[in-house]
Amino acid sequence: MPITPFHFGPGALLHSAAPRQVSFLAFCAANVLIDVESLYNLVARKYPVHAFLHTYVGATLIVGLTFLLFVGGRMMARRYWIPDAFCWRGLTCKQVVLGAALGAYTHILLDSVMHQDIRPLAPFSVDNALLGIVPLGTLHIACIALGFAGLAVVGARWLLRNRMGVQEREL
Repeated sequence: MPITPFHFGPGALLHSAAPRQVSFLAFCAANVLIDVESLYNLVARKYPVHAFLHTYVGATLIVGLTFLLFVGGRMMARRYWIPDAFCWRGLTCKQVVLGAALGAYTHILLDSVMHQDIRPLAPFSVDNALLGIVPLGTLHIACIALGFAGLAVVGARWLLRNRMGVQEREL
């Protein structure tokens, strides 16, 4: 299934580990942009479904595109009213690039394990040494577990921050 939420699990944990350095929004955007190719190929009945954007070269271009969309969106937001959903305007360029890079490259890594038609090292190699290295069910469970771990860390930080705020107000 294109644009699978399983990819977001590792992003949640990476963001929770370094929230000031990694944009979860850029992580997700890069994943979705990569899977637009798969969606198009499925609808158009083209093979391979996982083509150019599902290579590390293609993923690198997606990192750049994600950054350009962010910069362009910020420029447009200065002239026109654009909602600040998920506080995207407050993100730094570093957060966006790091989030997009982690999103794009983990996308290729995860899809390399599960899809037979992906050639992650193209145009340099047609090999995919990661195919089947982890059973599909295990991979999905791991992605879900990483997502819950990320949510737990974010939730714990939120609780601690709110508890600290209450204690400071009581003084």
